[in-house]
Amino acid sequence: MTALDGPLAGAIFDTVNLMLGIKGRIIVTGMGKSGHVAGKLAATFASTGTPSFFVHPAEASHGDLGMITEQDAVLALSWSGETPELSNLIQYSRRYNVPLIAITCSAHSALARAADIALVLPRIDEACPHGLAPTTSTLLQMAIGDALAVALLEARGFSANDFGVFHPGGKLGATLRYVREIMHQGDAIPLIASRTSMREALVLMTAKGFGALGIENSEGRLIGIITDGDLRRHLDGDLLALSVDDVMTHSPKSISSDMLAAKALEVLNASAITAVFVVDNGRTVGILHLHDLLRIGTA
Repeated sequence: MTALDGPLAGAIFDTVNLMLGIKGRIIVTGMGKSGHVAGKLAATFASTGTPSFFVHPAEASHGDLGMITEQDAVLALSWSGETPELSNLIQYSRRYNVPLIAITCSAHSALARAADIALVLPRIDEACPHGLAPTTSTLLQMAIGDALAVALLEARGFSANDFGVFHPGGKLGATLRYVREIMHQGDAIPLIASRTSMREALVLMTAKGFGALGIENSEGRLIGIITDGDLRRHLDGDLLALSVDDVMTHSPKSISSDMLAAKALEVLNASAITAVFVVDNGRTVGILHLHDLLRIGTA
């Protein structure tokens, strides 16, 4: 971790090290609005490489304490630090030596005094005009919790690929899919040999339906591409009398099969193209069209 500044620096550093060192999970808990924040933080921890789940403090008093083991650590949120529903859970953590981390605004509260580490946030006015509804306080709780999640993510070397394993659904999951999962392969790839006539090339290009045709040399390497734009540029001549080498664009753009879908979309947009060939180790293994990315929700 890089150096931190401010009064929370030491407590944050100790918290991250404690969380990295446990063999179990981070049990996040809180009541009311703090409980809603706690549930969100548990989900963020879990999706970024730190196993975690939320335990409702009231349910904990009615059997759910059995979900917490000595290998876990408890992260308890209470703005006042005096939430009565947390008392049984706090006592349980002390009795069985389960590490307890507090997020509160009161260093002298029951929660902070019982905790192994207290992350004491500044006591500031709520944004609510009555100064009652948890607004600013929940924002601070969320911010410190997310900061812990990001610090843990970086410390674990958790990558975008790892995130994709835990988040395969939705638009975010689509952006984390690999090109090899969505590209067209085998006979679907529009490829033709160098020196082939344009008459034959047009038949194949139309049949494949990608609006693009890859040109390979005698060694099977991609050396060019013919697109609709290339055809338009040669309409003023005898197009059918030419060979593919006369019409193609040399050194076409290509991507690898292990590229993420989101990155592939960037390549298509940056190059203002709708299809790109997928090349691994000098061999054409697929083709990816913008419509494929639209279909899975990346674009």
